[in-house]
Amino acid sequence: MTDFSDMIDGYRRFRTTGWAQQRERWTELSEGQSPRVMVIACSDSRVDPAQIFDTSPGEIFVVRNVAALVPPFETTPGRHGVSAALEFAVQVLKVGEIVVMGHGKCGGCKAALSHDLKDAPPGEGGFIHHWIDLLDEAREKVVAQYGERRDRDAERAMEQEGVKVSLANLRSFPCVRHKEKAGELKLIGSFFAISDGQLHVLDEATGVFSPA
Repeated sequence: MTDFSDMIDGYRRFRTTGWAQQRERWTELSEGQSPRVMVIACSDSRVDPAQIFDTSPGEIFVVRNVAALVPPFETTPGRHGVSAALEFAVQVLKVGEIVVMGHGKCGGCKAALSHDLKDAPPGEGGFIHHWIDLLDEAREKVVAQYGERRDRDAERAMEQEGVKVSLANLRSFPCVRHKEKAGELKLIGSFFAISDGQLHVLDEATGVFSPA
């Protein structure tokens, strides 16, 4: 298992390979960034967007959290981390595309489906439950189709419904709605299957995810 000392070894390899070989690129990036794509992905250690999309430094602006969720637009007091990152990407960096990437075997979506953490206090699962209750309506849809089953088909349906929830919530932000309507911003839903490494892209007209 990797620990921090292993990570330092990795950093030293990066300094003599990746950084040194792309010195000109890093010098350019030290002056600023101009990514064209924002990716909203899960914090899961198995689904690094930069690795999956084989991108170079500075090419994608990434936000990661439990279950790749976007909360709806709201102005209530609080710490709106995803909203702040979204605002920065859309208004300051002026990205042209936002990709929401769900994934297989997502623990957050599984917990949303099972409701196992429903009564957990903060610090013992309560923070997680309060976050993934963003998926409660999606859960109702999945349960209506699959009943109380907790098999892989039901879990995958929950994972893919989570992508649709985040896309809908993105459109609750005025800046996103305005730019999408003006043709300046495109929203894309995707799903990465860890088991076979296949990326699926959502056709919003049909609601179906198909292999890229």
